[in-house]
Amino acid sequence: MNGLLRPFLDRWRLCALAASAAMLAIAHGFETFGGFPPCTLCLRQREVYWWAGGAALAAMIVVRLRGGQRLRAASCWILGLIFLIGAGLATYHAGAEWKFWPGPSTCASAGIGGSSVDVQAMSALLQGARIKPPACDQALWRFLGLSMAGWNVLISLALAALSAAAGLRERVKP
Repeated sequence: MNGLLRPFLDRWRLCALAASAAMLAIAHGFETFGGFPPCTLCLRQREVYWWAGGAALAAMIVVRLRGGQRLRAASCWILGLIFLIGAGLATYHAGAEWKFWPGPSTCASAGIGGSSVDVQAMSALLQGARIKPPACDQALWRFLGLSMAGWNVLISLALAALSAAAGLRERVKP
């Protein structure tokens, strides 16, 4: 197993950047091509991947600067923390979808849905009505029993674990 992961762990900052970009692309694809509008918590989960991608890119530059080698392990641990925050946010979202706890009040009721045009809703919008995002407590899509938030929990935990493994590997490198 170590041999299989070694190429990824040796280039973890690049892999974390690629994984973050892939997750953002997948979310955008579900929105654009699947017609699944994001709720407030979905957008917050995307922010985590923007932070992770930015941190990974910054770390890729910093570790190549003079004296930056000593920050290699720390950069992996920082990425792990960011992915853990994402897992926590996704867990909160998935729990709200399963009605384990209430979601935030900012997305408690469904708003203008998907790609269909509602003339009354558009008229109300032009008259100054507020747009309500889709409900955070209603999963629009499930695969193998998990919603997008549920899958994001698993993916974020895996990315955090890989970040920790890369951090440990960097620590023991000569």
